[in-house]
Amino acid sequence: MMQKRRLGRTGHMSTVAILGAFAFSNVAQAQANAAMERAITAGVNHIDVGPTYGQAEDRLAPWLARQRDRFFLGCKTAKRDREGAAEELRRSLNRLRVDAFDLYQIHAITSTEELDQVTGPGGALEAIREARAEGLTRFIGITGHGMDAPRVFQEALDRFDFDTVLFPINFVLYADPTYRRNAEELLRRCRVGDVGTMIIKAIAKRPWDNRPKTFNTWYEPFADAGQLQRAVDFVLSHDVTGLCTAGDIGLLPRVLEACEQFTLLTAAQFDSLIGEADEYESIFAGQEMRM
Repeated sequence: MMQKRRLGRTGHMSTVAILGAFAFSNVAQAQANAAMERAITAGVNHIDVGPTYGQAEDRLAPWLARQRDRFFLGCKTAKRDREGAAEELRRSLNRLRVDAFDLYQIHAITSTEELDQVTGPGGALEAIREARAEGLTRFIGITGHGMDAPRVFQEALDRFDFDTVLFPINFVLYADPTYRRNAEELLRRCRVGDVGTMIIKAIAKRPWDNRPKTFNTWYEPFADAGQLQRAVDFVLSHDVTGLCTAGDIGLLPRVLEACEQFTLLTAAQFDSLIGEADEYESIFAGQEMRM
């Protein structure tokens, strides 16, 4: 039985594996159906999807039409302005064949400048707050990538009382002391504010660079069962709600199995993994981090 954890003040008990629907971006409906059946067998009860995820919304729509009550449904917008975000939200509702989201998120915020855009006058946050008032979403979140994400999200929480945050954690990133310090401070603030925390890039190993891409992920993942398990255990040993499964449908069963078999790391195991990070490379290698 897969563990469930409370998604902050939403009160939802989400499975520690959150179905990352990017895995459905370029697959046939039959493949998506098989993956959904595997996820349901594992007990997965939380889906994260977005309109930029290829065909994912179309692939999920038949399942949500029949079994909407089974899932906590999170969607997102990469639009930065009020009008664009409002249009994208309604378009996703139509494509997914649902009346409302449980969670709607401002997506891929990577800098203070982008945060200024979405939280300022005429920004995307205005549209999402209006949608919440209309009953089109119950909760509002923010997501992001990059080395500055934990620091930027602390600023985001100063500006607006977001219900959830979604950002990267893995043991390779934690070898960077500034990233680790910022991530741990963000998690502390989320605990104090009862903000739900979702993690991405849990099994990221390194950038692809010039190597052939063997998975539908923009980073090279840990694919060996043992390595993947340790990467999942590392993330779930934090005080977080759960992790989003990787963007490759072939990896989905492996990640689900690792989440089902999660074991809490000891402090020594935790530190040992971070000590191995120099064998790999941060997926954000080359990005500058602001203090």
